[in-house]
Amino acid sequence: MKGSEPMPWKFLSVVALAALLSHGAAAQYPTKPIRLLVPFPPGGGPDIVGRILAPKLSDALGQTVVVENRVGGNGNVAGEAVARSPADGHTLLLGNDSLFVINPHLYAKMPFDPLKDLAPVSSLVSNGFFMAVNPSVPAQTFLEFIEVARRANPPLHYASGGNGSQHHLTMERLKVRAGISMIHIPYKGGAPATTATVAGEVAVMMSGTSTAPQIKAGRLRALAFTGPQRSRILPEVPAIAEFYPDFVMVQWYGLFAPAGTPEAVLTRLRAEADKALGLTDVKERLSNAGGVEPWISTPAEFAAEIRGEYAKYAKLVKDVGAKVD
Repeated sequence: MKGSEPMPWKFLSVVALAALLSHGAAAQYPTKPIRLLVPFPPGGGPDIVGRILAPKLSDALGQTVVVENRVGGNGNVAGEAVARSPADGHTLLLGNDSLFVINPHLYAKMPFDPLKDLAPVSSLVSNGFFMAVNPSVPAQTFLEFIEVARRANPPLHYASGGNGSQHHLTMERLKVRAGISMIHIPYKGGAPATTATVAGEVAVMMSGTSTAPQIKAGRLRALAFTGPQRSRILPEVPAIAEFYPDFVMVQWYGLFAPAGTPEAVLTRLRAEADKALGLTDVKERLSNAGGVEPWISTPAEFAAEIRGEYAKYAKLVKDVGAKVD
C-alpha cells in the first residue's frame, strides 16, 4: 500500500494550513467596527447588558462595538441576521437563551437552526424573574396573590415579553403549579410588558430583574422571585421555591457568532468578554441597572447548560401547548 502512505502527511498539511489561517485571522481581527445585535427593544435586560459590555469590548479589541436592536420572533430575527453574516467575528449576537432552548420547540418552522448556525462564544449573565404586580392588586404577599388569582372572575390578565418567551412559560408553569387561571397578554419585549404592568393594563407579570428600579420606586410590587434563592438586589422578596420547592426558573444571555467563525477569533472574544465581566465597575453596573449577575463558564459548561435547558423546555412547551406559526 505504498501509494497510500503519503496521505496522512497531506492531511496534516491541510490541518496545519487551516490552523495557520485561523491564527492569522485572529492576529488581524478585528479589522472594522463590530455589530452586536440585541434581539429586544431598548431598555430591557438584554439591551442593558449589551450597552454595558460594548464599550469594554471596544476598548479591548481596538474597534467600535455598535449595539443594534433587531427585534422580532422572540430573537429569531436577530439570530438569523447574525447566522447569515460572514463568519469573521464582525457581526455578533447577544443571544437570549429562549432563542436556543425554547424557539425550536415553539415555532412550527424556524428560519434557521440556532444550534447549528450559531457558534457559542461565551456565557455572559444570568438571573431570575420577579413576579411583580401593579400596586392596585389587593395582595401584599405571594400566597395572598395566589388566593386573589384563584377567586378572580373574570381571570386576571398577565403580561409577557412575547408568546413563548420565558416570561410567558414561567407564568404558565406557575398557573399549573398553583392551580390558578389567568389570561396571557403578550407584548413585544420585556420593556413594553413592564410599561403595561406599571400602567395597570394588566395585573401582573414575570419581570426581569431590570425592573428593580420600578419596584423600589413603588410603581410595581414584587411578591416573589423565581431563582433558586432570593435575589441579592431585593433580598426581602421570597423565592417561589420557598413555597414550591421544585419551582426554579432562570434565564441567561450569551455571546454568539456565525457558525464557522475561526476558533482563534472565538477564543479571543471569549477571553475579552470574560475579562470585562470580571471588572468591578461592570459587575456593579450590571447589578444596579439590570439586576443580573455575571456568569463566566467554560465552553464545555456553556454547551452543557444549553443541552440541559433545551430538554427542559421541550417538555414545558409541549405541556403548555404553546405554538407560533
